[in-house]
Amino acid sequence: MYGWCGRILYVDLSRRKISKKPLPKDLISRFIGGRGINAKLLWDLSKPGIDPLSPENPLIVGTGPLTGTIVPLTGRTTVTTKSPATGLYLKSSMGGHFAGELKFAGYDHIIILGKSEKPVTLWINDENVEILDASHLWGKDVRETTRILKKDLGDRDIRIAAIGPAGENMVKFASIMNSIYNACARAGTGAVMGSKNLKAIAVRGTGSIKVKNPDKLWSLVFEIAEKLKSRPFTYGTSHLIAEFNEKHILPSYNFTKGSIEGGYKISGKYFAEAGYLRRKHGCFSCIIGCHLYNVVEKGPYAGYAVGPEYETAFALGSNTGVADTEILLKANELCNIYGLDTISTGVTIAWAMESYERGVLTKEDTNGLDLKFGNGEAMIKAIRMIAFREGKLGNLLAEGVKRASKKVGKDSYKWAICNSKGLENSGVDTRTWSSRALTYSVNSRGPDHLFHEIWPTPELAKEITGVEITTLPPPPWADAKIAKWYGDHFAVTDALGICKFSGETMYTNAKAMSELYSAVTGVEISPEDLLLIGTRIYNLERCYNVREGFTRELDDLPWRFMHESISWKVKSANTLPYPIVAKGGVNSPEDLKKAQDEFYKLQGWRLDNGWPRRETLVKLGLEDIAEDLEKIGKL
Repeated sequence: MYGWCGRILYVDLSRRKISKKPLPKDLISRFIGGRGINAKLLWDLSKPGIDPLSPENPLIVGTGPLTGTIVPLTGRTTVTTKSPATGLYLKSSMGGHFAGELKFAGYDHIIILGKSEKPVTLWINDENVEILDASHLWGKDVRETTRILKKDLGDRDIRIAAIGPAGENMVKFASIMNSIYNACARAGTGAVMGSKNLKAIAVRGTGSIKVKNPDKLWSLVFEIAEKLKSRPFTYGTSHLIAEFNEKHILPSYNFTKGSIEGGYKISGKYFAEAGYLRRKHGCFSCIIGCHLYNVVEKGPYAGYAVGPEYETAFALGSNTGVADTEILLKANELCNIYGLDTISTGVTIAWAMESYERGVLTKEDTNGLDLKFGNGEAMIKAIRMIAFREGKLGNLLAEGVKRASKKVGKDSYKWAICNSKGLENSGVDTRTWSSRALTYSVNSRGPDHLFHEIWPTPELAKEITGVEITTLPPPPWADAKIAKWYGDHFAVTDALGICKFSGETMYTNAKAMSELYSAVTGVEISPEDLLLIGTRIYNLERCYNVREGFTRELDDLPWRFMHESISWKVKSANTLPYPIVAKGGVNSPEDLKKAQDEFYKLQGWRLDNGWPRRETLVKLGLEDIAEDLEKIGKL
């Protein structure tokens, strides 16, 4: 077999049973790998209505067929499970070096079932797979865990995916971290791992991945490498902070403003100019190197941090009213070593800050913290409290903004920046970037940026829609076409194991992806057929949510975006991909419904509830999924 290892590793923690099974060829042909096969395994291995933190919830780790080869930027690992934050489908992915090492050890996927009676580490050393005691690691942060495990196992080159205290304490937005600084963060993968008493997965592989046509692959790789040289990621995505702040589209003060004074100081360019940035490094097979290694030499926040990227700088910086470089770096580092999703952490703390300033939360509720916007020291303390569920505040915020606002009441849901699915919003205010309203609302896991994109050039927008887009925001039918186009491409990207920083060279270039796929695996596939698999994956994920109780009402936006007008002036050119202020300064329900209707029609979903139609599933080769849904009356 070329590209794939051809094996799935099954680990039953309850029975301490380990088995290895062939990767079914049917799964490969229908779903490729990574995100795609993970989604089908989750469907098959979990029953409807299970508690995300119960032993019955599978935790599935997957890689793509391009990972482990010479193809650049193919080091992504996908983790799939049922989300403890939303109770719905959860796909989260991470970079680092874990995926390549897992492939070299001889496995495409790991399926983790059950729950261990005590803390354990899964140790994968090529053919030898063991469940080891991890009691001495419980309570340790990610960096300590990594250091101790490498010493215990006598190999500094092993790759480790671990949880920190946040995962152990089942914080609803706890992350899994690998290579210390690479986060599988969104919607609580770390909490699921913690619920199983699984502290870490350590991998050492000495094998290699066979490719069908190495000469053709080398030719394609050289071509891609030349194109990647021009990718503008000198400072990772954090360069966007300064630009967005200048244009007044940087969410600040819990999405009540579009900029923050001194915002330049939390941008990647400033890190370099001020001497904090020492070097950059990349993930497995990466030739870009977007990770920023920053050092604070002295003072109360002395230490080092990798990052932050745009989303972290927004969430822990501008959105909490903090524009202090060293506080931001410290906050980012604490989230990494505690194992916390920086987006959800920052958005949740910002909700608490607004609640405190409104008098909804008092010092008794905050354990004495003066939790005002801009109080960076209080934010640092709140991060630790969340990770360890310390005190009334830590335990409240560890549940995320949806549950926290429900518990606190007093209309605090109005400034809880999540949608009805329950995931905290990433760093786009859809009132100023109205085309994002559609993608954030229909996203299977909640309102964020990694299931769709809406950044086409005018030329690409014309290619997707068939016409030249002359008005902004684009009309609903055009928004829908663009959203679907990106959704299909991103599903394929994640299935193959490709990083989205590959840009137009791969992740939005179906021709390039199909050529790479064929050269590696020997399976000839057209760009159109490859994207059809992307559509199949996307629809399967929707079906999982339908099975778990999804209705169209969950495809919404945060209350604030739908009801409160922005009070700042956006400074933006009237060109794609920059935002246009929505009519009236809010995302109107009428406009959102029009765009969603067009999107549902393109997908072949019912307009009344957003469920895929039987004929759609049959057309996509998902007859088995249709039968399962029909049995429970959800088709």
